[in-house]
Amino acid sequence: MLERPSRKFATGLVWFRRDLRSFDHAALHHALRSCQQVHCVFVFDTEILDSLPRADRRVEFIQASVAELDTALRALQPSTGLITLHAAAREAIPALAKELHAQAVFTNHDDEPQALARDAVVLGALAHLGIALHTFKDHVIFERKELLTQQGRPYGVFTPYKNAWLKKVDDFYLKSYPVEKYAVRLAPRKNPQPVPSLQALGFESTNLAQLKLPTGQSGGQQLFEEFFERMDQYHATRDFPGIKGPSYLGVHLRFGTVSIRQMAAAAYPLHLQGIQGASVWLSELVWRDFYAQILSNFPHVAQGAFKPEYDGIAWEHGKTAKALFAAWCEGRTGYPLVDAAMAQINQTGYMHNRLRMVVASFLVKDLGLDWRWGEAYFATHLNDFDLSANNGGWQWASSSGCDAQPYFRIFNPTSQSEKFDPEGKFIRRYLPQLAKLPNAALHAPWLAKPMELQAAEVVLGTTYPLPVVAHDEARARTLLRYAVVKKPQALP
Repeated sequence: MLERPSRKFATGLVWFRRDLRSFDHAALHHALRSCQQVHCVFVFDTEILDSLPRADRRVEFIQASVAELDTALRALQPSTGLITLHAAAREAIPALAKELHAQAVFTNHDDEPQALARDAVVLGALAHLGIALHTFKDHVIFERKELLTQQGRPYGVFTPYKNAWLKKVDDFYLKSYPVEKYAVRLAPRKNPQPVPSLQALGFESTNLAQLKLPTGQSGGQQLFEEFFERMDQYHATRDFPGIKGPSYLGVHLRFGTVSIRQMAAAAYPLHLQGIQGASVWLSELVWRDFYAQILSNFPHVAQGAFKPEYDGIAWEHGKTAKALFAAWCEGRTGYPLVDAAMAQINQTGYMHNRLRMVVASFLVKDLGLDWRWGEAYFATHLNDFDLSANNGGWQWASSSGCDAQPYFRIFNPTSQSEKFDPEGKFIRRYLPQLAKLPNAALHAPWLAKPMELQAAEVVLGTTYPLPVVAHDEARARTLLRYAVVKKPQALP
């Protein structure tokens, strides 16, 4: 990144969104290099917040992280700080830029449809005022159409995308955007106001503190440093929900309290050295880029199937379907691993990645329910909800997405439980009513011997539900349901 010969603007405004950190920040870096003085703002956007439940862990996470961002900016330049607004961003940003006499607004890309619509309005309003809008890539390594097939099309299959990603990535793409050495250009604030409290925003406290999920850029750094020490074992531990295998960085990646470049730059050299855990984790970061470019290049996935023919599937509907969905949401399916996973998301806002696949497969292919129902439930409850990744994951599980699992691949929730939680540590944590069952009976209580159930004080249908569906029968129904998208066999 070469130094520019001269600064272009007297005053600039940096608009923070999904990038709540003061280091390695593309928009902030470019603003500081291009302007004589730079103001910084975060908008608690009412157009987003007003539709959320009043107790939302994500809002609490954001509020705490914004407060830390304000502190971090002051550490860079004591007289500065973060301007915080509680308003509709599409109106507030142009008004603030005008008030500050800014010649340019700097922000990082957000390719979600709602964000693109908002940014288009802001762009027009700023242009009307004679103010420029400059946007930058920041939350992924490669975005939009940076990686294309030899035919010049966006990738729809992961493995060739990953190969192209690994072929193109180098030190340039992983290099940090320095901020500290330009911090003297952060503008002083007159009559600074503190970041509004959660209550001032109209929200209630959640159990975020009890979950011991560290917030802000310091929390992200803490989690990353801790994970880096065990990254080499990630491939061996990541699929077992009862042990400490994942990075737990999802929410920090979602809100940009960590730098994706820092994450990838740490894993990439280890990948080149053949460290399997680092290679597998790097692949997870590539998946994140992959789904982001899918949403950008195929925006129809936000409403329907990537493969349109899958929109022709007839899902279950009516009272029975709604009752089955409620059982899934509330962890009352009678399949312990599914129910424990749903208890985890309901209690913590987090779900282990292996379990996301298990419960999604169960909803779609055991219960026969529309994948969009599950996608919407996750969107409401996941701390790390990201539209592109959530949509990509659900479409993968339902076989309707790009590079999805074949429709006839249907996870068996019992065998998944036996394989990935063999000692029942995870199940016992979230389903204490089953804690006294022996391991062999824990994964399928309906098959347990009467004496085992009695000794464990488990009464099926009372203290724990019987299965809402029989897996083998549900599998047969799913194969029939998906027949509408089955490709005809070629003649011999």
